[in-house]
Amino acid sequence: MKKILVPIDFSKHSEYAAKLAAKMAKKTNSEVHLLHMIELPSGIVDMGGGANFSIPESMLYIRKVRDKMLDWKQEFFPKNEDVKHAIRFQNPYEGIRDYAKKSGADLITMGTKGHTDIEEMLIGSNTEKVVRNSEIPVLVTKKDDDNFKPKNIVFASSFKPSKNRAFERFLDFAKDFKSKIHLLKVNTPQKFENTQDSKKKIESFVSKYDIPKYSVNVYNDNSIEQGILNFSKDIEADVIALATHGRSGLSHIFNGSITKHLSKSAIRPMLTFRV
Repeated sequence: MKKILVPIDFSKHSEYAAKLAAKMAKKTNSEVHLLHMIELPSGIVDMGGGANFSIPESMLYIRKVRDKMLDWKQEFFPKNEDVKHAIRFQNPYEGIRDYAKKSGADLITMGTKGHTDIEEMLIGSNTEKVVRNSEIPVLVTKKDDDNFKPKNIVFASSFKPSKNRAFERFLDFAKDFKSKIHLLKVNTPQKFENTQDSKKKIESFVSKYDIPKYSVNVYNDNSIEQGILNFSKDIEADVIALATHGRSGLSHIFNGSITKHLSKSAIRPMLTFRV
């Protein structure tokens, strides 16, 4: 991991993401890019007669944003030498997508309010769009974690062949931090599979990979999301990792209500990889 992108809106939740990025960047010697998106009224852009803001007001606002970003660099990244910042005038989701591609980011780190659905994180539905569509892994956090050390990471999956690409990118992340990987398949009464068959499926899935530290786990629970949360709590996991699908986000693995429940309930950072 060489470059971490942190979209910020100067909220408490983006502070959490910035702090998390600072810790990861220090550990991996990564370059950090702070990005703030501004959606200006059309009158400011075309300078037409119906502009809601004058040019001086617009320039003053932009200077204030720039000064605040410089303050953030000093406050949250005092020990990180390679921190860049950018202000872009674009739709937030599209701006994050385009800047991530242009900068060559390896990871996007974002914050979530925690008490709302995944569609309402940080900058509204834009974060959900980033998670759903980003070709780059996205790490979402909802709390201030001063002791973040991803020693134990849960990779929850159905372990179908379609998840191979996501798993390979996940391994790159885990290896950067020398994390122990806990492979997890949750069985429910509605979709039950005996433990032996589940374990064989997981072992077959990972057989072609060189994984230094990992465990194979089959967990039975009333629902997939409760199984992930309960297992993660049992082993004191630092990160929960999931594979997502571009058309339907996390619902590729979980149905809508499960997605919402998991995003509300998981206090640990969630790491997503697009299938």
